[in-house]
Amino acid sequence: MKMFSTIIHIVRKEFIQTFRDKRMLMPIFIAPIIQLILFGYAVTTDVKNISIGILDFDQTQQSRELITKFSITEYFNLSHQVFSYNDVEYLLQKGEVKSFIIIPPEFGKNIKKMKKTSLQVIIDATDANSANIIMSYISKLIGEYSKKILINVENWEFGNIILAPRIWYNPELKSAVYMVPGVICLILLITTIILTSLAITKEKEMGTIEQLIVSPIKTWELILGKTIPFVIIGFCDIILIVLAGKLVFDVPVRGSLLFLFGASFIFILTTLSIGLFISTISRTQQQAMMTAFFFIVPAMLLSGIFSPIENMPKIIQYITYFNPLRYFVKLVRGILLKGNNLSILWPEVLILSIFGIVAIVLSSLRFRKHIE
Repeated sequence: MKMFSTIIHIVRKEFIQTFRDKRMLMPIFIAPIIQLILFGYAVTTDVKNISIGILDFDQTQQSRELITKFSITEYFNLSHQVFSYNDVEYLLQKGEVKSFIIIPPEFGKNIKKMKKTSLQVIIDATDANSANIIMSYISKLIGEYSKKILINVENWEFGNIILAPRIWYNPELKSAVYMVPGVICLILLITTIILTSLAITKEKEMGTIEQLIVSPIKTWELILGKTIPFVIIGFCDIILIVLAGKLVFDVPVRGSLLFLFGASFIFILTTLSIGLFISTISRTQQQAMMTAFFFIVPAMLLSGIFSPIENMPKIIQYITYFNPLRYFVKLVRGILLKGNNLSILWPEVLILSIFGIVAIVLSSLRFRKHIE
């Protein structure tokens, strides 16, 4: 009982100390809304090396010629050829494929008889900018294929192949729908790392860290007491941004909020641990701030929030595997926009959990050694 009382007193002290300075309200609660609006309205992305899949119900020479058009172009990476709609949905849910071309059974027969035929195009539109570009590229290739048929078959009307696009996850192709989940990740990263590192270095500047060292408080009690307030603040920011995203940009919430909070908690463990580590190597709040941004900026750029990881050089893509923000971005977008559950996102949850456990163990050991 005494143990919990000690932690509660530390948490209470941390909240009082944090909110006593009215300037802290800006980075904690107002800055997330400002960033949400800026990223939602202003940021766009470019697309290349688009992963595309084919579901060919026809299996004729004409369908194979069309598939060849997609396999040799520089725009697309023909990564999957599947045999059922279940495979299409599964790969789109996992995010391994951005678009699917569905070739109907009568495709080749209709072309031979010079009849109108159709293709179904399914596009993952969680990134509205990407979806628009994908659609334009596909239309261009289908147009080129139609021209080829027009040359080879006399009197065959140009454009007799009719596209039937289906826009999934973001039917209105809003860029904000793609960016807002990324803002949640970004705000959590910045808020938890900076506030945690500043909270402990502030004790050093005020000279109260020595009082904590000589007090009967155990190291793990001090760590919990110092970090719990920022876990709570982090969850408040999540609720704030999700609500603002829904009200301002009509961002959908298709998945479980409980799953979102659970994934966020795992990520927060990692970022708090990083903030704790930064506090042990910084003597002043200014040093802690600069060190925090030394980690935050590369993590942000290598996360896939602003530009697809597939567009980066191979060596950089390998480096992103060591970035916990990469996995959290995929989790949040998958939960909010696609309604993914644990059966789809378990690899990201597992990797993020490993990051969290390793980070909190190493930072706690470093903090304990620093205190001693």
